[in-house]
Amino acid sequence: MSSMLKLLAITVLLSSVLEAASSSEKVEDFLKKNFANNPSIESVNVKVRNEVTVKEKKNWTAYFVELEAVVKKDKRKVSQKMVWFSDGDVITKELYDIKSSSNIGDLVSLPFKDEYYSKENLIYGNSNAKHKVVIFSDPLCPFCRNYVPEAINYMKKYPKKFAIYYYHFPLPSLHPAAVELVKAAVALELKGRKNVVLNLYKVEVNAREKSIDNILKAFNKTMGSNIKAHDLATSEVKKHIEHDLKVADLVMVRGTPTIFFDGDMDRTKNKYKEAK
Repeated sequence: MSSMLKLLAITVLLSSVLEAASSSEKVEDFLKKNFANNPSIESVNVKVRNEVTVKEKKNWTAYFVELEAVVKKDKRKVSQKMVWFSDGDVITKELYDIKSSSNIGDLVSLPFKDEYYSKENLIYGNSNAKHKVVIFSDPLCPFCRNYVPEAINYMKKYPKKFAIYYYHFPLPSLHPAAVELVKAAVALELKGRKNVVLNLYKVEVNAREKSIDNILKAFNKTMGSNIKAHDLATSEVKKHIEHDLKVADLVMVRGTPTIFFDGDMDRTKNKYKEAK
């Protein structure tokens, strides 16, 4: 979150007057008025994109909000997606369970809709399998390096039971090399190579590496391929990566690995092991 938006969030949290917010329209109106009170902001637009009933807390609803603002000083545009909670009388950015000390925000998520599944992202299994598992991952994420191959190798043995959909979600601020690495993977897949995703987790390269030549050298060594820098710049590669990132944005993926099991976010990441 940018420092500007952190300041905006704090401004709203400290607001002493909370209007009734029994619908998404009232939530939008309340947030827009409060953000607009910030003297550093020239204009602001707030839109509730989705709302989900909080199962753990009766009468509370989670509102998935998209905010777009223009900074007065330099006309810079900022945007952010966030979650707000309301019971119709009170609105808050954070909601905690007193008994468990758990953050309710960690328990709500957007569903993975049917239209988000695409045949291009199906890497193993049958689309008509009993369970659909979605994986958003960065191949240089340390946890992903262990978890993803293990999960995929387990599920791919049961093609009628699991349909595995994989979406590239490189984290450029943490692992710059992952950005070019996933482009190379898509480029190789477009040439007809199979099992690229699993082998992607075997590539040994410094996550902070920024040289495309060094990244491709490590990639090609592992894959036994000959992908060139120009292969990463094709419209087909760009389209595939943009599609994956768009879907991640629609379901508000924030980190890796993020797993969806039959349309719901699996925070345990282990529901596939329990599937009958």
